[in-house]
Amino acid sequence: MRRKHNGMRPQDIVILLKILTVQDESWQLKDLANSLYISNSEISESLERSAYAGLVDTEKRHVHRRNLLDFLLYGMKYVFPTQPGILARGLATAHSHPFFQAFIYSDQSYVWPSPSGSVLGQAIEPFYANQVKAIQEDDELYKLLALLDVIRVGKIREKIIAEKELNEILSDVKSH
Repeated sequence: MRRKHNGMRPQDIVILLKILTVQDESWQLKDLANSLYISNSEISESLERSAYAGLVDTEKRHVHRRNLLDFLLYGMKYVFPTQPGILARGLATAHSHPFFQAFIYSDQSYVWPSPSGSVLGQAIEPFYANQVKAIQEDDELYKLLALLDVIRVGKIREKIIAEKELNEILSDVKSH
């Protein structure tokens, strides 16, 4: 019997994006767990929720890119809203991520709080506790999560750039 779906959790988004960044299709739960600093059981439960929501296939191996993109662009900011908080030192996110330097100039920085960070800016709560650890080992995941923060807190011009980039990235490989 299938378990009841109690809604998506913030780390579910990170797990789905991580699957997209993994080049080796033979990944295992433990690979995701180790790279994201999330337990195997949390990965497994997350994939169950994502399968129920139609974001991964029934084998829980391939992300349904179009469905995920729709959710990220149109639903995520309502399901996982955030507001920039206090000034903190951390890793640049949203329009402060290095990707946006070519498009946007701003005196205001946004960061995920972290003692290892070098940027001072308004704090944005990461999707889950160990996100900062995980992105330090995966530049592609870092960029994707920063783009999502633009969708959640950015201004219209920034959001247009982020939406275009997400569309290109998620459309990049054949849909599964």
